[in-house]
Amino acid sequence: MDKALLNINEFCEYMGIGKTKARELLNNPKNRFTVRIGNRLYANKKLLDEWLEYQCKRA
Repeated sequence: MDKALLNINEFCEYMGIGKTKARELLNNPKNRFTVRIGNRLYANKKLLDEWLEYQCKRA
């Protein structure tokens, strides 16, 4: 079963980006894929994939 939430390291690996850019994306209040649990940031994989598809269609 796929994980529903990606931690920062998994998010970086999945996106192919560094931690600085990952934190910048996860801290952006306009995105819908960030899940905050306590002080930690996670990416909802389903919503992230939808966001990526949208970004690809815009380009």
